[in-house]
Amino acid sequence: MRSHRPLTLALLCAAALLGATAAPAAATTTGAGVQTIKYRFGPLHIAPGQNTIDIAPNRLRPDVPGYITKFEPNLEYADGKIPRVDVIHLHHGVWIVNGAPTFAAGEEKTAVDLPTGYGFRYTPDQTWLMNYMIHNLTPSPDTVYITYTIDFVPDSSPVAGTMTGVHTQWMDVAGIRSYPVFDALKGSGKDGVYTFPDDTPRSPARGSAQTWRITQPTTLVQTAGHLHPGGLDTWLDATRDGKTVRLFTSHAKYFEPAGAVSWDVAMTVTPPEWRVKLQPGDVVTVHGSYDVSKASWYESMAIMPVAIQDGIGTAGYDPFTEPGKIPTTGQPGHGHLAENDNHGGGPLGLPDPRKQLDGPVARTQVTIDGFVYGQGDLSLTGMLGRPAVVQQGKRLTFTNADANPKDNVFHTITACRAPCNRATGIAYPLADGPVTFDSGELGFGPAYMTAAANRDTWQTPASLKPGTYTYFCRIHPFMRGAFRVTPPSAAKRKRAAAHGKKRAADKKRAAATAAASA
Repeated sequence: MRSHRPLTLALLCAAALLGATAAPAAATTTGAGVQTIKYRFGPLHIAPGQNTIDIAPNRLRPDVPGYITKFEPNLEYADGKIPRVDVIHLHHGVWIVNGAPTFAAGEEKTAVDLPTGYGFRYTPDQTWLMNYMIHNLTPSPDTVYITYTIDFVPDSSPVAGTMTGVHTQWMDVAGIRSYPVFDALKGSGKDGVYTFPDDTPRSPARGSAQTWRITQPTTLVQTAGHLHPGGLDTWLDATRDGKTVRLFTSHAKYFEPAGAVSWDVAMTVTPPEWRVKLQPGDVVTVHGSYDVSKASWYESMAIMPVAIQDGIGTAGYDPFTEPGKIPTTGQPGHGHLAENDNHGGGPLGLPDPRKQLDGPVARTQVTIDGFVYGQGDLSLTGMLGRPAVVQQGKRLTFTNADANPKDNVFHTITACRAPCNRATGIAYPLADGPVTFDSGELGFGPAYMTAAANRDTWQTPASLKPGTYTYFCRIHPFMRGAFRVTPPSAAKRKRAAAHGKKRAADKKRAAATAAASA
């Protein structure tokens, strides 16, 4: 098993600077001696437009030893209501136990529900940290709680004596890092599907946790995938003596009417009877695929935490010697969630920038300030609302003034298909421009612990052809803007033509000289 030491040291150092208050837990006990306990981590005061990665000690856990058999995370307001995903959501949450990532949550909200008789071993002397990234898609502050409901079998329960302990093997195509992401760009991959890391095996985004070499007899007990919008599947393969077999595919079941373009999705989980026996020398790999036929997907993930039992177990099948006995597909972990109901894309009343007059031709600087794109923001009127203009071959410079020491709000300039002026929702807008460009998250954060690009400026590509280009902010999708690339002036075209003729003449003379010398 690979060491988690680099991550552990970084997290422990950060945790020393942070803290969180503890909300009381609500617990019920069934006749079988299983307790259901709900914890609320917070309150967490969320800044306008927040998209930072934070970490804090987490003391919200049982007081006695036992086994955690189910783990169901969520995000709530103080009154218990669940925020709309297009307003504020838990981009990710990772519960780190004794330095190792153990439980996790993403926007698709998959719960861990172990088969009967299995549980994560828990003792009160464990060290728990809460690593979380809450994304506020609005310019308003808010307060939320991260919640998690567990089923817990205390050692005092008669059920405890029948339990088999498991722990988590973290499988992550881009991990282990504090922000393990990769880009799946429109048009990449094969036949509209980009698979990572298979399609770009030398990508620097590929992480050490993409591969796991088995060092002792091991039984895999449960898994499910985590993907971002656009994701299609994650899967586990195992290789022994040059032969590779599929262990499980976690498929993204979209309830979204537009398809694989939003958080209205559930991942399939392993069925209760799924058990995989592996032996030393076997190699397990995780993979993820994205639909890149419609749009680009930036800062994507493909993760499959696996609950495993070390040592020789009495249940399960060897995938190499007992083929066909291990189910490789499962059922969605949940149905459609009400917080995903706002799909967007309806009329909004913003102008079509393709029909607008040019903005100031001499202005090549666009300043983002107060969640507004300055020149060319579609919400503005008059001259400021017109597209910024730049001549072909030159660059337009964007500066994020919101990335100041006080606010440090991240913004992007991401291409979207014109007119890109309809209502915001979980499926609109998309990074679906005919030309792909993206600034990254302009802003600043601590090294290795941020989604920020750690710069506040970006320039448009000099290769853009004449036309009107629309864009939006991936962090705050209500922000929309446009700029226009115009052909070079007549004088510049004349100079370019003259230069071209001179180059052709020089080339012709050089060829004639070479021929004469021969």
